Amino acid sequence: MHYDSIENKHGLKHDPFKALVAPRPIGWISSVAEDGTLNLAPYSFFNAVADRPHYVMFTSVHRKDSLRNIEANGEFTCSLSTWDTRAGMNISSAPVDQLADEFALADLETAPSKFVAPPRVARSPAALECKFWKTIDLPDVSEDREKGHFVVIGRVVGIYIDDQFIHEGIVNTGAMRPLARMGYMDYGVITPETTFTLNRPMVQEDGSVSIPDGEWDGVYR
Repeated sequence: MHYDSIENKHGLKHDPFKALVAPRPIGWISSVAEDGTLNLAPYSFFNAVADRPHYVMFTSVHRKDSLRNIEANGEFTCSLSTWDTRAGMNISSAPVDQLADEFALADLETAPSKFVAPPRVARSPAALECKFWKTIDLPDVSEDREKGHFVVIGRVVGIYIDDQFIHEGIVNTGAMRPLARMGYMDYGVITPETTFTLNRPMVQEDGSVSIPDGEWDGVYR
């Protein structure tokens, strides 16, 4: 099939877009309301967007609690969502009242952040502590300013990693078993068995391209 995605007349049961942009990392975003209420919510429109300095982004579909809290207080934390925390992550996605504390709702313990106020999920093996940079209001089909798509960008000012997942100076991401969002209600999980390494191609003096043999030597090229 091949169709115009502007009109979006795909003829399928559901829009396939998110099933094709997959797997997507999950940003498990914690923030603090002005009255001190903790907020926790997963966002599948999430990713790193820059390195040195580190920046991450997530997109809020409509002006949700996370977006309002972050714009008001200027900070958020992103905890890594994993296989072991999947139940809590799912419960924290419930569209509850603004005054609800999703940490308590999902029976998740908090752990203090070091550089920002919003805490991280204690069971999560890694977390990014972020300072709010800006919100980008994307052009939308709706004229309602509360129902658009809002890209929230933050600079990572602190990083937590559970030491048990660091081996010889390398983070074993597969051992953390991070979750990934697929389409519909589907998820994936990264494991040591599904993780592999590809050495980067090298350009030779004659212009040919070769790929080094053996394991990665630990040097970025």
